[in-house]
Amino acid sequence: MRSNLNHYIDGAWVESEGGTAHHVINPATEMPVSEIILGSEADVDKAVAAARRAFDGFSRTSPDERIALIERVIDEYKKRAGDMAEAISQEMGAPLSLAKTAQVGSGIGHLMAAAKALRGFEFAETIGSSEVVHEPIGVVAMITPWNWPLNQIVSKVAPALAAGCTMILKPSEEAPSCAMIFAEVLNAAGVPAGVFNLVNGDGPGVGTALSRHKGVDMVSFTGSTRAGVLVAKNAADTVKRVHQELGGKSPSLMLEGADPARAVKGTLMSVLMNSGQSCIAPTRLLVPKAQQAEIVALASEMMKATRTGDPAEEGHHLGPLVNRTQWDKVQGLIAKGLEEGATLEAGGPGRPDGVDTGYFVKPTLFSDVRNDMTIAREEIFGPVVTIIPYEDEEEAVRIANDTDYGLSAVVFGSPEAIRRVAPRLRAGMVYVNGGQPSPELPFGGYKQSGNGREHGKFGLAEFLEVKALIGVNG
Repeated sequence: MRSNLNHYIDGAWVESEGGTAHHVINPATEMPVSEIILGSEADVDKAVAAARRAFDGFSRTSPDERIALIERVIDEYKKRAGDMAEAISQEMGAPLSLAKTAQVGSGIGHLMAAAKALRGFEFAETIGSSEVVHEPIGVVAMITPWNWPLNQIVSKVAPALAAGCTMILKPSEEAPSCAMIFAEVLNAAGVPAGVFNLVNGDGPGVGTALSRHKGVDMVSFTGSTRAGVLVAKNAADTVKRVHQELGGKSPSLMLEGADPARAVKGTLMSVLMNSGQSCIAPTRLLVPKAQQAEIVALASEMMKATRTGDPAEEGHHLGPLVNRTQWDKVQGLIAKGLEEGATLEAGGPGRPDGVDTGYFVKPTLFSDVRNDMTIAREEIFGPVVTIIPYEDEEEAVRIANDTDYGLSAVVFGSPEAIRRVAPRLRAGMVYVNGGQPSPELPFGGYKQSGNGREHGKFGLAEFLEVKALIGVNG
């Protein structure tokens, strides 16, 4: 069993002050795979103090110096890619093939995008006799989830380094080891002591202490909307900036005239990747009512052909959900779908046939779903797709927007239909005919999906303050 009972503070691994041991469970075996220490308020105080000491010097480094630092991080990151992939697979259940490619690979993309954004960013602008400058905001607390652990860690750390901020990371206690390896990467790359700190812990403990801390200038949080509300409330008393990427219930609109096979494959693959544990998963497939039977047949065939399996093995199978709590939640929502009258087309309750260990879920498809059903309202975070029929384009847009969330949407159709419909969707990102995410494009949502944007120059700007030097050139 992997064991690291220290936090990374001020450039060194240090013992916790009053922390408690915590076993991380392998969701495929339901057995402990690693052990960490859940930190205390004293650990948070120590990390914040280190970050504040480091800020004055690091904030005054030049963009060229920070670009060189990020390039060294990339070099060291590549050396540890295999170790990080193995940790992700063991702790959150991503199949090894996915962990090696999309999970670990996303970190490289964010580092490269941050360096590119920094090269082209204008930190000063002259307006008349005055100057407007962008400066690092200060000490940033980063609270990240378990589902795409490195993606969400590096999408915050990379732009914060580029901006000249210092930081304290609290990774998810469900999948912490890749974050600890990443700390070793930053250390090997020569990130100055105190610039990056890592304190393991849970939300009520370390997360709350960071959000409330008067020495923290900004909180960047990714997680559920429920937890995001608590973070914002905890941060309110110190009026710090709060950046949030929260939940989603994304629609996938198959407009009339779209290729059904392309729409079904694109939608289902986006949901099934990572066993449905993605905030942008387009779990509501909206289809013309007259084509529902055709779509159900295509989608059922694909769902029934999708297999689950050991995440330690290479392949394109689905791994388990991250823990028992998540498994129970998904099972409850599947049962609720049946209770509320949706038609089960594939999958259903319980583990896959022949599986009695691990938090595996059958790839599940419902049809005849109404948008007021629980499975159409709540973020399931599992391999569950709901097919919702609509009468016409107006109703499709209304259903797509009829959600508390607004992270992303997917649209399949002709160029003319796309240009007509996409501007009407209340979502921060609209993926057109299978378009893929990019680390240079803004990532974030409307409504209860959060505020602010990550990735590229947009993510860099989130970590900067704007100052007016009035009359400086007079």
